[in-house]
Amino acid sequence: MPVLDPNPQNGQKKLLLVLGAMLGISVVIAVIATIASP
Repeated sequence: MPVLDPNPQNGQKKLLLVLGAMLGISVVIAVIATIASP
């Protein structure tokens, strides 16, 4: 299973979605922490 498949299957798409969600959540947490800090 190659890391970069030119034609991704369902599992790879789901993995990409999970990674993207984790990245997005961490960015949101960082923004909230920046705003909350005095």
